[in-house]
Amino acid sequence: MRAGSRYQHLVHGAGCPCHTPEFARLNRRLMDGFSRRSVLKGAAATIAAGALASMPSLAEANDRSVLLTNVRIFDGLSDALIEGRNVLVSGGRIKALVPLAEDVADADIVDCGNRVLMPGLIDAHWHSLLCAIPMQTAMTAQVPYVHLVAAAESEKTLMRGFTTVRDVGGPAFALKRAIDGGKAIGPRIYPAGAMITQTSGHGDFRLPYEIPASDQTNLSHAEEAGISSIANGVPQVLNRVREQLMLGASQIKIMTGGGVSSQYDPIPSLQFTPEEIRAAVQATRDWGTYVCAHVYTAEGIRRSIENGVACIEHGQLADEETVRMIIDTGTWWSIQPFLADEDSNPQGTEQQRQDQRNIAEGTVRCFEWAERFNIERMVWGTDILFNPAKTSSQGRQLAKLAEWFSPAKVLKMATSRTGELLQLSGERNPYRGRIGVIEAGAFADMLLIDGNPLEDISLIADPDNMAVIMKDGRFFKNTLA
Repeated sequence: MRAGSRYQHLVHGAGCPCHTPEFARLNRRLMDGFSRRSVLKGAAATIAAGALASMPSLAEANDRSVLLTNVRIFDGLSDALIEGRNVLVSGGRIKALVPLAEDVADADIVDCGNRVLMPGLIDAHWHSLLCAIPMQTAMTAQVPYVHLVAAAESEKTLMRGFTTVRDVGGPAFALKRAIDGGKAIGPRIYPAGAMITQTSGHGDFRLPYEIPASDQTNLSHAEEAGISSIANGVPQVLNRVREQLMLGASQIKIMTGGGVSSQYDPIPSLQFTPEEIRAAVQATRDWGTYVCAHVYTAEGIRRSIENGVACIEHGQLADEETVRMIIDTGTWWSIQPFLADEDSNPQGTEQQRQDQRNIAEGTVRCFEWAERFNIERMVWGTDILFNPAKTSSQGRQLAKLAEWFSPAKVLKMATSRTGELLQLSGERNPYRGRIGVIEAGAFADMLLIDGNPLEDISLIADPDNMAVIMKDGRFFKNTLA
């Protein structure tokens, strides 16, 4: 197999009744009746809302239409730039691609200086609450702190040109609401909510002293925070999936195989029985949306697909037969550039680092199979996790794919193709409209690039090359005179 030159090595008060003992006992009973999860989440929402309400908005509100002129357009679909058209934006949408000779009344004219206009970038595998905070802090800090860190990072995410993220694990619902309501700055979020995991699965973050669990055992910190949700057996799986749908999940994430960053589950382990997977899929389909699954190995991928999972997250340890199964069944494949390089998530043990190296070798194989078989339903994401030092690498990690794919294909994977995957949410889609393309009716989420990314993909790695960042028809960055 051909590996890119850089990654060739990876192939292989007295008297007062409130002070009486009776009142104290009553008060304890009442307080014990409250869910600690509700208290924590309420505190998070209260503190975060107070802080965010005072945040000055960077977006330039404009109720008038805007005509972007003097542009070359990458529409997210074509291999070449479109010339001879201006782009009319109105009401948060792209109203039309207007011929140059056509006059447009009542619109503010923005001369784009012959730069390249393209759709905003989409990260298909993002963790809004977990990307910019160390793992130990995420699992021990007060929940409001985690949310405030995430709110700050969400603004940085948008300012890197990522106007949409598919969040596949973590309590992103409040952050999404704040962004959509103009109380915080950030990308559109497609939230999965808590990761659904079995005991000792990839999302089981409990410490050994919390074992064994019983029906009377309190939820772990990660479960109370909404990071993960442990389910064993069909009834529990149905319950946990339905809870996330109730909270507003646009898709459901389950763990069907082992992971690198977790402590208890070896990579080859198979997680959730076929019956449990089918239960998650059925409950999710009944709500009109889909299940995606964290899994690396060929056997785990096959079990997931055979029982109705619509999108494989990772999959780097697939074999060629399993890759053909992904293609033949029309399953989506969300893969990440895990290359055991300077941008990798930090790992604490030698076994974890060895697993990381094995997955890096598999990443190269899978990228080569994707190019050889021309896999259409492959999308890209970063899965930056517990790694605050590397969130800024988001665009750079996308640019790495040009080692195996053409710049046009790389950009499609991060725009129109992921936009197509987002449509699988159906009735649970929080944003009703086309994302990832520049066409009439689509959301006006766009970037204006200094230079041509179809010729130099590295341009998208540096936000300084983005003269304009627009989301929902509003300028969040505008360096034009």
